[in-house]
Amino acid sequence: MEHAGLTLAAVGLLALGSQWLAWRLKVPAILTLLIAGIAAGPVTGLLDPDALFGELLFPLVSLAVAVILFEGSLTLNFRELGGHGRTVRRLVTWGALITALCGALAARWLLGLSWEMASLLGALLVVTGPTVILPLLQTLRAREHLTQILRWEGILIDPVGAIGAVLVYEFVALGSGTQALPHTLMLFAQTALIGFGFGVAGGYLWGQVLRQHLLPQRLHSFGTLMTMLGLFTLSNTLFHESGLLTVTVMGAWLANMRGVPTRPIIEFKETLSILLISGLFILLAARLTVEQLALLGWPAWAFLAVLLLLVRPLAVWLCTLGSGLDWREKSLLAFISPRGIVAAAVASLFALRLEEIGVPGADRLVPVTFLVIIATVVSQSLLARPLGDWLKVRRPSAHGVLIIGANPVARQMAHCLRQARLGVLLTDSSWDAVQAARAEGLSAYYGDPLSEHAAQHMELSGIGYLMPLSPYRELNDLAALHFEHLLGQGQVFRLAVNLGRQARRQHATAIEHVPYLFGREMTFAQLSSLVERGARFEVERLDEAPRSRALLRASGDKRASGEKPASPDQHPDTQREAHQGKDLAPGKRAGSANAGTDSAPLICVGTSGRPRIATADAPLTPRKGDHVIRLVMPDRQSSRK
Repeated sequence: MEHAGLTLAAVGLLALGSQWLAWRLKVPAILTLLIAGIAAGPVTGLLDPDALFGELLFPLVSLAVAVILFEGSLTLNFRELGGHGRTVRRLVTWGALITALCGALAARWLLGLSWEMASLLGALLVVTGPTVILPLLQTLRAREHLTQILRWEGILIDPVGAIGAVLVYEFVALGSGTQALPHTLMLFAQTALIGFGFGVAGGYLWGQVLRQHLLPQRLHSFGTLMTMLGLFTLSNTLFHESGLLTVTVMGAWLANMRGVPTRPIIEFKETLSILLISGLFILLAARLTVEQLALLGWPAWAFLAVLLLLVRPLAVWLCTLGSGLDWREKSLLAFISPRGIVAAAVASLFALRLEEIGVPGADRLVPVTFLVIIATVVSQSLLARPLGDWLKVRRPSAHGVLIIGANPVARQMAHCLRQARLGVLLTDSSWDAVQAARAEGLSAYYGDPLSEHAAQHMELSGIGYLMPLSPYRELNDLAALHFEHLLGQGQVFRLAVNLGRQARRQHATAIEHVPYLFGREMTFAQLSSLVERGARFEVERLDEAPRSRALLRASGDKRASGEKPASPDQHPDTQREAHQGKDLAPGKRAGSANAGTDSAPLICVGTSGRPRIATADAPLTPRKGDHVIRLVMPDRQSSRK
């Protein structure tokens, strides 16, 4: 134990490196964490969690799993369950039941497990989870309705599947020491009564505390965590192993209780869950032994094949009857079902407890679960895109725009982008701004766009570009760096900032390579000031009407003869000539209140639907057929009417 501190620090660094590698490779972090744990444990023998923690290992794992389950159930909003289609509702109810039953039968016949352990394994492998499905969907870019089905199945099946797995575990654990089925059922009923009773009562009472603001805001997250852990411990003390059910029910109750401010709590739990998950899975994977890995012979691989090639397609086929999906779309849904964090965490916890009480087959629970997780994540991450291309169910390149901010400037720009036939999503942490955007018919996400909650709930399936139009410099820059990893270089922009006296200082930062939106002088303060003074973003289509062609020819003749072309102010149509004849500096022109402001195109959307956005180094030259967005001053607006 003299080097316990060094070992814990090494585990933390290994977890950080695994998370970074997963981010760089665009794969679920659970994959790199499990591989790192297996490498540190059974492969090299450098990490022995049992020797490191001793008797504290089980309580620590138990508390960590309780936090993970509570955080997952805290996102289970039953109103969302009913609002995302019959197919999703079927998949998270009947589909989960079909998967659990068929998985149990396969585990019984192929792995030779007892009916109790086979039922538990089948229930555990129901859960997919958003942490594994969302990164896959971001690279797959399937048709929008398919993305929605898979996305919401992953979000909702997490707590729903966890509740089912906990109930099966309670039944197995309680029945392990007795052959009397009535006695086992009585114990199970007591567990369910305490779990649901404490969960509902704790959720309601703590919801009242939060709703009535009986605690200061800064203590909401801490108080929720301590109350949840206190109920978990009390429930386990009154009746063994009822705590997991208690915290899961409590989280679901809080999520569906009106007027309870759960968003800050969710954000706190996200950070805590990352810490717990990162360390937990390295430790759990390191507990695997060579003997357990040796158990993964052909029966385990046959079980995996049945689960992926028979059970999942059967569940999808039955749940999509009458849905209108064709065979190509059903095939993609049947292929994608990666297992995730809840399955790994809960399987490890259950195995620890069942091994203690001597349940046969408990030692096979973790290696089989980890095999399914690693195999599904690897195979589906590698093959999903080629399969989507072969089935022809992927969408073309995304051209939608995510706007950071829902203020008046952002809302005006969003309306113009929609008029140019682009998809638009706004995001803001101001509830009033989001409400104003939604009242104007715009799609808007309320919250931090960089949070885990946003990754799960912010719909980015059609988004290909990022425009920061927020007054907060740090948020704009961090959003550009965050979404550049998802959208790619050249698809995100940064907003210029007036640094004042610091402008002369040169700082090499990670965002230096990101192009300036509309130019180096176009700051949010300038845009906001112009809009307050009456300037408006306007969109105009450069068509090929006869009058337009005549004007273009006339202005071209004037240039050929050396005559100065007509000012863009003389007629709206003649401004097209200015666009096509000059390389304008959009930052200077649009940032000035003087004449010529509206002659600089900010965005051009071609006939293909792909936007071209003006930057400091790439001014725009509109083409015929483009939708052109410009910032027009009030004196110009009157001349256009």
